[in-house]
Amino acid sequence: MDTSKSGTDSDPATDDEPLVPVPVSASRPGWRRWAMDTTPLRRPAFRRLWSSTIVTSVGSQLTAVAVPKQIYDITGSSAWVGYASIAGLLPLVVFALWGGAIADSMDRRKLLLITNTGMAVTAVLFWIQAAAGLDSVLVLMVLLALQQAFFGLNSPARQASIARLVPKHELPAANALGSTVMQTGLVAGPLLAGALIPVIGLAELYLIDAVALCVTVWAVLRLPALPPLTEAASKRAGWHEVAAGFRYIALHKVLLLSFLADIIAMVFGMPRALFPQLAAQTYAPYGEGLALGLLFAAIPIGAVLGGLASGTFSRLRRHGLMVIVAVVAWGAAITGFGLSTSLWVAVAFLAAAGVADMVSMVFRGAILLSAATDEMRGRMQGVFTVVVAGGPRLADVLHGTAGSVFGARGAVVGGGVLVIAATLVLATATPALRRYTI
Repeated sequence: MDTSKSGTDSDPATDDEPLVPVPVSASRPGWRRWAMDTTPLRRPAFRRLWSSTIVTSVGSQLTAVAVPKQIYDITGSSAWVGYASIAGLLPLVVFALWGGAIADSMDRRKLLLITNTGMAVTAVLFWIQAAAGLDSVLVLMVLLALQQAFFGLNSPARQASIARLVPKHELPAANALGSTVMQTGLVAGPLLAGALIPVIGLAELYLIDAVALCVTVWAVLRLPALPPLTEAASKRAGWHEVAAGFRYIALHKVLLLSFLADIIAMVFGMPRALFPQLAAQTYAPYGEGLALGLLFAAIPIGAVLGGLASGTFSRLRRHGLMVIVAVVAWGAAITGFGLSTSLWVAVAFLAAAGVADMVSMVFRGAILLSAATDEMRGRMQGVFTVVVAGGPRLADVLHGTAGSVFGARGAVVGGGVLVIAATLVLATATPALRRYTI
């Protein structure tokens, strides 16, 4: 089994308890064995970090709704909304890669404090410009770029810290807890934003996000110090170290394959760019607005359901095989969605895709944290952030183009089939991933 690349830090830093296994049979009798495994929440440091995510996952989505809404109100143009998205992508990519190197060279708790404070200040600036009625797209795009830069620096440190707060056998459960909260935010945040804008106005959404980020800063303050485990890791975080991260991925096949599996799933199989066309054409008899809302909400809802039932899979040890199975299941569900003429059947397939995506997220995250040494985890998470952010955007271009040539349903079905075929080829040609066991 390909376990030779596992991390070497056997004593993650927690506050006040030894990281010892908790017997499942003793702690989770009956039906609870199938529900979400909450064992990592017994670790005080992880519990604090996770608890702050509950608040910020919703708050961040309020800003994610408010920015495009404000830009559209100012310009009346969806094109400008798209330009703003691209304006935020470049700093996210650059600073996620660089932030991964920084996270490997300094105390991650300190980096989290700096970046969360930066995001909170940026949220306050968003609120000030909206409350002052500046109506400047340029100001909004600059603030968006700044926010995404801070997020790019923050995300690798946050994710890499998890392996120092829980033992390896609890990493899938910890990832399931975090991913479920984030997916819940993707559902609840936009719904809450839509309900609040007519009541309190758009500007106050930014202020709520700023308050939520202050909660995160307080939680991070209570974490233990997370300095590099070796003196060799405490060095300048330049682009040479970023390049070293890519060389590390190339030399550790299971990491490279886990990234490729996610790229295959997202680039070929994420059809969100076609949701408006499908809502207006295929599912128009159900009501275009209802159809569009359900299509966008279905995958996150499925992911939340998968997270709530993650006890059914999070204890499995064959992490690589589970990634392959999950990506193939994602492709099959997307194919079924493309073939569906009934809106409710289509939503069911998308929800099933969300469940598969949750399984994939849990085990890909566990592989990244267990197969990389601590001195490289920040850089691995930086690359992971770029893949997660960039894959769906590439998919938007690919599916939008294919939809205009083959039709929306044809493009969706073709993408789903490509996911299945490419994943099976990857699994057959390179056995390292399917053999990886923690």
